[in-house]
Amino acid sequence: MSKHLPPKATSPLSMWLCYLENIHTSAIDLGLERVSKVAVSANLTKPASTVITVAGTNGKGSTCALMEAILLDAGYNVGVYSSPHLIEYNERVRINGQNASDEQHTQAFDFIEQARLQTSLSLFEFGTLAALRIFQQQQVDVVLLEVGLGGRLDATNVVDHDVSIITSLAIDHVDWLGDDINVIGYEKAGIFRSGKPAICGQPQAPATVAAHADDIGAQLHQVGYQFNYQRDSNNSARWHWNCGAFDLSDLPVPSLPLANAATALMALSTSGLDITDVNIVKGLEKAQLAGRMQILSSQPTILLDVAHNPHSAQYLVQQLQLNYLTDANPERKIHAVVGMLHDKDINATLQQLMPVVDYWYPASLQGPRAASAQQLCLSLPEGVIQYATPIEAFNYAQDQLKAEDVLLVVGSFHTVGEVLSHWQSDNKRSLHGE
Repeated sequence: MSKHLPPKATSPLSMWLCYLENIHTSAIDLGLERVSKVAVSANLTKPASTVITVAGTNGKGSTCALMEAILLDAGYNVGVYSSPHLIEYNERVRINGQNASDEQHTQAFDFIEQARLQTSLSLFEFGTLAALRIFQQQQVDVVLLEVGLGGRLDATNVVDHDVSIITSLAIDHVDWLGDDINVIGYEKAGIFRSGKPAICGQPQAPATVAAHADDIGAQLHQVGYQFNYQRDSNNSARWHWNCGAFDLSDLPVPSLPLANAATALMALSTSGLDITDVNIVKGLEKAQLAGRMQILSSQPTILLDVAHNPHSAQYLVQQLQLNYLTDANPERKIHAVVGMLHDKDINATLQQLMPVVDYWYPASLQGPRAASAQQLCLSLPEGVIQYATPIEAFNYAQDQLKAEDVLLVVGSFHTVGEVLSHWQSDNKRSLHGE
């Protein structure tokens, strides 16, 4: 489709996505000049009275989901923008916990198409502006924005936000952000705002984070200094959070990472929003996110996790050891279906998983960034069988399981998304007796 003939507001979402994939010179194009120009002219820089922007190597989606659950329990109308999606594009924009409809997306795309005039936008930039338009149209009270890549030059940084969060800092996206942790820290801290709260959930963060906060006069709240948290030593299902003299005790441990919950609480406490202790407890109990320690089945356990770099793989291993590798069942084996992108640190990620995985099922992904099963095998034990797709690997692995085993699907949003979609369609067919 020619960029001179854009779809209409009533065109199918698939037609719009095809159009948007082909109107810009590159899929990733960091920089704010073009996207800022459109955001300002279309009056999208403040889509709600309260906006919280979340950057970080890992944990962005979980932190947003935790804040979303707490805010919804407190009665706020909440919009969440996140990426990438697992199965369908609609997942990227949530209004009060529900994915935005095709029509909401296509109408917003049409609005941005009219507003951009001759300005060229990447798919992510276009999608970000469209999300801001949807939030504005739906008149949400709070917007939670997940940064796509980096922070300083990411399209989400055109927004006039009230609270900034860095969830974690590790080396990832080397092609775009380099492999210097200080540079990465500076790029993520680029979302900080003068005079506004800036939350950092990364322990011992690189000096560039505090230095940038100091340079611009942001109010830095650093884990281990301004706020802290710990599990209850007598009950591993409970935890405590404190900030100065303010203390929350006997909180339920959520299904999402505790470090992200602590960071979310710090951000909400600085936001000026009206949230009670009861809202926090209920939100922590309800918060969940597809593809993050997501259990599809028990006996045997089938577990999905989008861990795709060494930092997230290390956390996943800790959770497997905590929940599945106790002495109570020494016969239990861990089977892993893995598919990854070639621009990730494949070797270091698989090395993190190696001590807990007994059987490997490496699969090839599709697309320009995909790694082949053959590439994965360079970092796996000899003699491992390769699979053409994650679904082929998953189907074969399922046949090998005993009741006490765990089947882990890991390595990429693409891998988890393919298997989750396959699982859902299989279950739908069986429900209808097909």
